[in-house]
Amino acid sequence: MGRLKRTPVPALPIVGMVAVWLLAVITLPGESGQAAVAAGPAVAAPAPQAAGYVGQDTCLGCHADQAYEGTAHGRAADARTPAATHGCESCHGPGEEHVSGGGDASKIRRFTRGGASPAETSDTCTTCHNRGEHALWKGSQHEGRDVTCTTCHSVHDPQSETKQLKAKDQRALCAMCHRDKIAKLDRSGHMPVREGKLQCTSCHNVHGTTNVRLLRKGDSVAELCTSCHAEKRGPYLWEHPPSRDGCTTCHDPHGSANERMLVSKPPILCQRCHVHTRHPSTIYDAGAVQTSARVYARSCVTCHAAIHGSNHPSGQRFTR
Repeated sequence: MGRLKRTPVPALPIVGMVAVWLLAVITLPGESGQAAVAAGPAVAAPAPQAAGYVGQDTCLGCHADQAYEGTAHGRAADARTPAATHGCESCHGPGEEHVSGGGDASKIRRFTRGGASPAETSDTCTTCHNRGEHALWKGSQHEGRDVTCTTCHSVHDPQSETKQLKAKDQRALCAMCHRDKIAKLDRSGHMPVREGKLQCTSCHNVHGTTNVRLLRKGDSVAELCTSCHAEKRGPYLWEHPPSRDGCTTCHDPHGSANERMLVSKPPILCQRCHVHTRHPSTIYDAGAVQTSARVYARSCVTCHAAIHGSNHPSGQRFTR
């Protein structure tokens, strides 16, 4: 059989097709790029003023003393702040009717006396402040008593260095309502609040919690206290029931005139539960002259030293 001869294909048509394809590739991106460039300025154009809003400059024309530059709300670089959105009207609402009405106070949202209700004020603030420590404000003890954000905080005239409080510090602010608790801090036995080592929010989350007393940690008073006083946490082989029930059975966490912030002086403190157990517990029992050495000028913990609990096999009396 003879070999088949290959017929050569002309190269010119192939070269022409390649040239046409390259021309198309080079030309089309340029056209689409020009279209993209033409559409670019529309994205960067400033958004028009929303209907009903007059702008912050208009507000400051009359309310120059209410400027909030330098505060957390005035950080225009943060997209979440009022300064980055509608300025004053982010909180007070559209001001067009207020301006056209000659400053009619009923045409604008106000947070002063006679203005928005406590619930309305809280709703305005929690549109932004609804995360972290503020997440449980709804239904909290403070919210249920008509305490609102502006009760403690001032956006335009804060007196504290941080947190925009209406008082110079937390102690002065909380004293506006909780005077009995703040007064205890001046007693001889007290938490180091007046020394500046602790403050009210060291133990309490005033914006709401899922436990008692607006406590910051744990589900009970004992769990909060043992978050610092870990050596008193246990578990113990021999538990002292008051320690399990709660530290405030014997201690006043805000302050006391007794040592170790006890609610009463020993042995009277112990005698509230332990009356005539194993040995005379007062100096008024029969034979007081012989037995008063157990209680007079001493305390129960002289012998019962492990009063919070004991892990000793023979520690059922908390003596070791």
